[in-house]
Amino acid sequence: MSTPQPPMSQAAPAWQAASGAAFPTYTSPIPVVRTHLGHALASEWTKIRSVRSTMWTLGVFVLLVVGIGLLVGALVGANSSDSDLSHQNPLSFGVFGLLLGSICIITLGVLTTASEYGTGMIRTTMVACPTRTRVLAAKAIVFFALAFSVTLVSVALVAFADVAMLDGARHPSGGEWLKGTLGVSLYIALLGLLSLVVGSIIRHSAGAITLMIGLVLAPLVIALFMFTQSLEKVRTALFEYSIPNQLGVFYANSLSSSGPSGWDPVWIILGVTAVAFGGAWALLEKRDV
Repeated sequence: MSTPQPPMSQAAPAWQAASGAAFPTYTSPIPVVRTHLGHALASEWTKIRSVRSTMWTLGVFVLLVVGIGLLVGALVGANSSDSDLSHQNPLSFGVFGLLLGSICIITLGVLTTASEYGTGMIRTTMVACPTRTRVLAAKAIVFFALAFSVTLVSVALVAFADVAMLDGARHPSGGEWLKGTLGVSLYIALLGLLSLVVGSIIRHSAGAITLMIGLVLAPLVIALFMFTQSLEKVRTALFEYSIPNQLGVFYANSLSSSGPSGWDPVWIILGVTAVAFGGAWALLEKRDV
C-alpha cells in the first residue's frame, strides 16, 4: 500500500494574503487623528459652559460690578455739586463692584480645576488627554479668555454709563479709559487665573477659595491693626501691595502716595501667576491623579 500523502496547504485567508502578517489586523472605521491643543480647548470650553457654577458665578459678578457701579455713580451724582464732580474720575466708581466681584472670579477659577479632583472626573480627563500639561494649559486659556471678556464688557458698561450720568464730572483721558477698562480687566482675569493654578496645586475647592479670599482681604485687614511705629514700614507695604489698593491704582485712587502706580499691578499679578503656574506645572507631572 502506498503511504498517504499529507494534504496540500490551503490558500491563506484574505487578511493574511493582503498583509502577509501572521496575525489579523484591524482597521477602525473611526478616523484616527493626532490630538492637539485645539481638541483640549474644545473639551474645556464644553465643560466650563455646561456647568451651573459658571452661570451663577459670572451672573453674580456682572450683577455686582454693574449694579454697584451704577448705584455709586447715581448716589455721588445726587449728593455732589458740580464743583465737587469736576475733580472726580467717573470711571473710579466701578472699583467698589469689582472688589466684591473679584470673589466670584476667584471662586470660578478654583472650581475650574479643583472641582474635577473632588468629583474624581479628573481621571476621565487624563484618560482622554494623557498629556497633563496640555490639560492645564487648555483650562488656563479658556478660563482667562472667558474671565477677561466678561470683566471687560461689565466695566466698560459701567464706565460709559457713569460718564453719561455725571455731566458735571471731568472727562477721563485716553490713558484713564485704557487703564480703567482694559487694564483692570487684565488684572481681574489674571487674579482668577492665579486662583485656577492654586486650585490645581491644592486640589481642594474650599481650601483654595479660602486661601485666595485671604490673599485678597488679609493684607489690608492686618495693616489696619498695626499701630506701632516699629511696624510702620510693614504696614505701609501691606497697604501698597494689597489687592484692593492695586485695583484703586487703575483709577488713580491709591491708598498711599508711594507703591505701585500706572500699570504696575498688572506686572505684579502677572509675575506671581507665572511663578505659581510653573509650580503647578511641575507638580502635575510628579503627582498621581
